[in-house]
Amino acid sequence: MGLTTAQKIFKTHAVDQPSDGISVIRLDRVFCHEITTPIAVNDLAARGMDKVFDPNRIKAVIDHVSPAKDGKTAEQGKTLRDWTRRHGIADFFDIGCNGVCHAIFPEKGFVRPGYTIIMGDSHTCTHGAFGAFAAGVGTTDLEVGILKGVCAFHEPKTMLVRLNGKLRNGVYPKDVILNVIKALTVNGATGQVIEFAGECAAAMSMEGRMTVCNMAVEAGATCGICYPDMTTVEYLWPFIKDEFSDKAAALAEYSKYLPDADAEYTKVIDFDVSTFEPVATIKYKPDQVVPVRELAGTRVDQVYIGSCTNGRIEDLRIAASIMKDKHIAPGIRAVVSPATADIFKKALDEGLLSIFMEAGCCVTNPTCGACLGMSNGILASGEVCASTTNRNFNGRMGKGGMIHLMSPATAAATAIAGHICNSEIFEG
Repeated sequence: MGLTTAQKIFKTHAVDQPSDGISVIRLDRVFCHEITTPIAVNDLAARGMDKVFDPNRIKAVIDHVSPAKDGKTAEQGKTLRDWTRRHGIADFFDIGCNGVCHAIFPEKGFVRPGYTIIMGDSHTCTHGAFGAFAAGVGTTDLEVGILKGVCAFHEPKTMLVRLNGKLRNGVYPKDVILNVIKALTVNGATGQVIEFAGECAAAMSMEGRMTVCNMAVEAGATCGICYPDMTTVEYLWPFIKDEFSDKAAALAEYSKYLPDADAEYTKVIDFDVSTFEPVATIKYKPDQVVPVRELAGTRVDQVYIGSCTNGRIEDLRIAASIMKDKHIAPGIRAVVSPATADIFKKALDEGLLSIFMEAGCCVTNPTCGACLGMSNGILASGEVCASTTNRNFNGRMGKGGMIHLMSPATAAATAIAGHICNSEIFEG
């Protein structure tokens, strides 16, 4: 019987099998941010185990509340700063050169096909876009990863989702993954890996693939995986060019992580993406999804464009193309947060930030703050937000607030109209 991508990665990283169905795997990367990591490192220190397995394989960033908004978040940042300094962790991205973790770490070339990655963050699955196994973990697993460079997982079972066909104009990867989550439900892939295949997945940019894999966890998945191909190689080439004679050699190496033709899946689901249209969530679960046209006219108080899901340069370009020479509707506030400092600079150089500001948007530094209701765009009770983030849980962006998840195109169009609507570039 052949192997899936995740099974191949586990096979090459196996350290131990303490019991049936449980594998201890070697980690290529441990990613850290200032909300979950301080708990882990403080506990290790209290136990007399203030050590790291390899400072070169640990990457850290301050991103969730950036800059700190109160004493507690300042202390969390200080703990992370002191820890990285104490252990010589060179790849630490502080205020001013930082970014949302799941955007900055791929941007810096820290993710490669076949890698194993953990982080104390549920959207670590984003990095599966590169053909890696990447999973969010709890404090205990994070501590073991930091200390020993290993993590225990159930041996991966994989679901195959084939995205067949081509997207219509005005339909984006965010619409794709919301349609998939609607079909699977929030529990449909619990404890599994989702492999995304098909013509549509292959045609996506790395930014699009990261959007799709980012929200795999909203269907319960441990990780979402896209197959490494020449698009992957092109994205990584500035970081890997000294490791391979040419791009073809890199592709040949990474192709060993493609699934075997006779790989066994728990389920195979086909989608015809040519039938997809822009969608948005309703209520308080990410699988409660309807076409945007069914929400047309729904009032909003705030529009948010950013996050680890849709704060990359591709997303900002799309939103800016819709807002250019327009102004947000009266009574609407719109917040735009480029996902990293480099993306911010690129958007500045391209004139995108000017477009947003001339449209009446508030442009902020890179931060996760609004997405999880910590800073930079929290909702008041009864307020409604059209958001490009990944969760519409009750109270997620502020107690009593309602979130409608959607693509950057739909969010930008909504900001201009003052109510939820399809963008003008959608071919309905």
